Amino acid sequence: MREEAVLTREVEVTAIPYGDRITLPAASPVIISQSLGGSYTLVTMQGYMVRLDGKDADAIGKEAQAGPSAEEAASKPLQALAWDQLKTCYDPEIPVDIYELGLIYGVDIDPSGFVDVTMTLTSPGCPVAGSLPGEVKAKVENVPGVTSADVELVWDPSWNPSMMSEAARLQLGMF
Repeated sequence: MREEAVLTREVEVTAIPYGDRITLPAASPVIISQSLGGSYTLVTMQGYMVRLDGKDADAIGKEAQAGPSAEEAASKPLQALAWDQLKTCYDPEIPVDIYELGLIYGVDIDPSGFVDVTMTLTSPGCPVAGSLPGEVKAKVENVPGVTSADVELVWDPSWNPSMMSEAARLQLGMF
């Protein structure tokens, strides 16, 4: 995907790969390079890559993607809703969600609604180490019934391509 847009308002975004929150001014031209999972990867005219949260999609002329409806939230266990949200998290440069990439090792939920996510990255030097865990935390905390979340990055076992689903390998042409 490559679509040009101009910000209709000032918006706070996440700098990739560092995870710092920065503000882009209204009327800034950007290129939408990826639109997956309800968020957008943008490239500024200065060459910076940033992540725009789905709730701010109107700033680039798009509609925000709604989270789970009250009806859906009532009909599914909290664990399933949390996993559904994780499937909406994408690496900014890879068109496969982190679930299909095999980056999520576990999701534990205690009775109070606290969610503990254990995950890894494709490598310890992964460029999104600063931004992806924050997105995972934010998306899980948006699930009705979740009181808070913590994301723990682990390196054991080390991630390798065999951890990807067959669908992910197919999407990435790794057959």
